[in-house]
Amino acid sequence: MVVADVRTRVDEYLLAGSIADPPGNAVTAGAGNGGLVGSAGLESTVLRVVNASGAAGTVTVKSGSSPLAPVSALGPLTVAVGNGQTVWVGPFESGRFEQPDSSLWFESSVALTVTAFRMPRHP
Repeated sequence: MVVADVRTRVDEYLLAGSIADPPGNAVTAGAGNGGLVGSAGLESTVLRVVNASGAAGTVTVKSGSSPLAPVSALGPLTVAVGNGQTVWVGPFESGRFEQPDSSLWFESSVALTVTAFRMPRHP
């Protein structure tokens, strides 16, 4: 999955008058399907999840594995997404969700469109 890099400051968006909205990636429903965000930078990554499947569903962000994710025992994060709804999920704690390759994995119970955004972090 391609991560849209959102580093432009908010006031620059407003001055531009409009911004291009990335289309997202279709995600197939079911365990073992879904997507991943490579080199996610989890603390600055958010997912926009759009459900136009005709039925309510869920998106599940998979917990990571040790030693990179020492609190992965808290388990995955499951978020309900009603039909016709858009939900934002994240940012994510690397100590819970980071995979061995530094990615973020997720699955869905219905077909969804997911877009990953990397939000700016300020000191």
